[in-house]
Amino acid sequence: MITPKSKKLAPVIGAVCASVLALSSPAAHAGTAEADHPATDAALRAFQAVAGPGAAVHAGAGGESWTLSAGTGTFNTDRPIRSDEHFRIGSQTKTFTAVVLLQLAEEGRVSLDAPIEEYLPGIVTGNGYDGTRITVRQLLQHTSGIGAYNPYPGLSTPRPNPDGTFGLTALVRHGLNSSPPTAEPGAGFTYSNTNYYVLGVLVEELTGRPVHRAVTERVIEPLGLSRTVFPPPGERALPAPAVNGYHGARLGPVQLWTPVTSYDPSLYSSVGAMVSTMEDLTAFYRALAAGDVLSPASLAEMRTVRPVNTGTAYGLGIHRRALSCGGTAWGHSGMVPGYETYTLTTDDGRHASVVTNVAIMIGRLPSAQLVELMDTALCEDAPRRS
Repeated sequence: MITPKSKKLAPVIGAVCASVLALSSPAAHAGTAEADHPATDAALRAFQAVAGPGAAVHAGAGGESWTLSAGTGTFNTDRPIRSDEHFRIGSQTKTFTAVVLLQLAEEGRVSLDAPIEEYLPGIVTGNGYDGTRITVRQLLQHTSGIGAYNPYPGLSTPRPNPDGTFGLTALVRHGLNSSPPTAEPGAGFTYSNTNYYVLGVLVEELTGRPVHRAVTERVIEPLGLSRTVFPPPGERALPAPAVNGYHGARLGPVQLWTPVTSYDPSLYSSVGAMVSTMEDLTAFYRALAAGDVLSPASLAEMRTVRPVNTGTAYGLGIHRRALSCGGTAWGHSGMVPGYETYTLTTDDGRHASVVTNVAIMIGRLPSAQLVELMDTALCEDAPRRS
């Protein structure tokens, strides 16, 4: 389905629950308007064929946007995913957290090159870690040397509070204890959620506000992102309308899906707890690129990158991807139980946001197909080169 509008990596679970649902083939949502975006439509269908029960892309350039959907947002029904439906955005939350830290740096309340020990004494310590040698910048850029930690409900978490929520300090300690240092601070890149748990604690220390309120008051509300939520601890339900999230697998033509079990968003907090829509995510990253969120100097700091792999480099809570049509795009991907997401924008106004309603699958994750879809959507509207 396409709707034209005018507007301003995870663990593999080796079991399928007994409550799994099965369907022999996915629903397709074709219409005459798909002919306007044939390459992106083909890339979307190739992605959805190896992803969740449904997938959608919201893309465009300048003041024009359009949405394509394949499969379904609710398994065993024919319900295309819409651009205004809510889903959990996972690690795209990190960009929002980084923005708040950069705003605080603009205000002189934190120095990016100061050691984290200066602001949070005793937080980063033990298991070979020394907070006097790790800077705020290194935490933002995943160059702190802190080992990878991937939280997962019921499998890899600290002990929850009596009400089922999780405290940021406990998450930091669990993350540090889960993996020893991978490199000297500043010497290498290791993508670690623990970095952004530490930064969540730092936001709370500097602002005197819970991190979900700091992000809401400093970023979400000023930008008018009315369908974006950083849920407080204990708020498990997604706002309506919502894309339903699943676990599962594809076995030849057969799909096996089971709904994601409810979990407390505080497990992901400043790392990946936020909820949004494709429309709001593209609006956020476009506002960031336009200078509506940070000063030019802070945006330049955010975009000071180090290479990660071919075509990709990571800045401060944001990554840069080279496009096949020339130029680069900026944004972030995300993955939490039930959802895989990705948003990229270019400085000339092109934008694309993708969601599929599964993240933990039995088998290979569709990373290559996702990258191809994003590249196709962004290059479709690229300016013609002479």
